Amino acid sequence: MSEALAGILAAAAAGEFPPPDGATTVIAQPNARDAGVMAFTAHSVIFTDEDPEWIRAELAATDSDRLAAAMNPSFLAAMLARTGRSMNTIDLVTVAGALPGRPDLELREIEDPDHPRVARALKFRDGVRVWAADGGVLVLGRGVAGRWETAIEVDESVRGKGLGLALALAARHLVPDSVVWSQQSPGNARSVRTFQAAGFRPVGSEALFVAG
Repeated sequence: MSEALAGILAAAAAGEFPPPDGATTVIAQPNARDAGVMAFTAHSVIFTDEDPEWIRAELAATDSDRLAAAMNPSFLAAMLARTGRSMNTIDLVTVAGALPGRPDLELREIEDPDHPRVARALKFRDGVRVWAADGGVLVLGRGVAGRWETAIEVDESVRGKGLGLALALAARHLVPDSVVWSQQSPGNARSVRTFQAAGFRPVGSEALFVAG
């Protein structure tokens, strides 16, 4: 297993980022599942087992500002075609420190592996745990390069009542690590605002190449 990506993520969580030099770092996948691109300020990291020389040639041929080439749709499409993988979207990546004690929100853990939210989470994460609140769901699991990630869902009927914020804060209490990560689609402004209100700070953007 490559530890390079885990090291980059750990440094970013601590506020230490790759140099803003316009370069692209190409490293091996941390495992068979996780492949993709992360973009930081003026520096991109591509984690894949594909040929680095092919990747750099493709980046050079991309009709884009070089600072944005690794996230350019034409480059991402070429990567997906070469790897035979798919992609959901380009996400905003955020991180927050763990909080002490138990969350204020009343939660009940869901242990049924056939529950739809559990089954979906298992496609992208290991060690998945899922909790339900009245009108919402909280997921924790080990995602890209083993980082602890959270995701939340809030029923439409209870939106605007602070449940999303309470769930995001609960993840910071429940995570068994010093930090917890989360991804939000940039267009989902409500989710972006919720996680930032819960103390999650933006780190970069991410496009994951999903196998199968």
